[in-house]
Amino acid sequence: MIENDIKEEILKRLRDTEEKEDVKILMAIESGSRAWGFPSPNSDYDVRFIYARKKDWYLAVDLEDKRDVIEYPIVDEIDLNGWDVRKALQLFWKSNPAFVEWIQSPITYMNHGSFREDACHLLPSIYSVEKGIHHYLSMAKNNYRGYLREEMVPLKKYFYVLRPLLAIQWLEKYGSAAPIEFDKMLELLTDCELLGSIHDLLEKKKVSEEKMLAPTMPVLNKFIESELSRLEATQPEKSNREAEMTQLNALFHKVLSE
Repeated sequence: MIENDIKEEILKRLRDTEEKEDVKILMAIESGSRAWGFPSPNSDYDVRFIYARKKDWYLAVDLEDKRDVIEYPIVDEIDLNGWDVRKALQLFWKSNPAFVEWIQSPITYMNHGSFREDACHLLPSIYSVEKGIHHYLSMAKNNYRGYLREEMVPLKKYFYVLRPLLAIQWLEKYGSAAPIEFDKMLELLTDCELLGSIHDLLEKKKVSEEKMLAPTMPVLNKFIESELSRLEATQPEKSNREAEMTQLNALFHKVLSE
């Protein structure tokens, strides 16, 4: 849950963005650990949004040179930035993991029109399982090798390895984009000892500062090393895209007409 005072401040900043930038925010959500379900007491609020400008802004010879993101420096606990809808849809076509997670976030701040609903409807036919596995495997390997092979390790980095590994298991089992919530993916596991260690880790994370160090958890490392070894020895099947770019163009035109 997001505290009411924090939510009101986030909504104020989003409305200020609309006025200052002369844009319409189509959707604004929480990303990161709060949306994933394992925030620390001092976790930032990672607010991400998709916006659209007036139609004439896109009818320009120099469109490719125009800035298509809105970013603000982090001066407090609220980290707020967003993408132009055209950029977002281009990344959607490439199965960009951030966009795929944004449209599935369980925490919503703003929702205008049917953009998010339409994007979710297209997700099964656009999303590439092959690209998803490649992304999550790279994320798991980099975080494990970079942070979790010392005697004392950052607790939160376990989740930056476990979550992508479970996302890969979801992709392999269901052939569809993995949910953003960590607890939904825990349903894939049947090893009681492993689940017990993960639940212990979740409880520690809820009361620990972001940069807290703790002793390595052997049960988790064993699972991680086994999964990384298995995945590096397998080749994901190539995905057959069912959707066509015309569907994304139609969604883009729909947004501009609204």
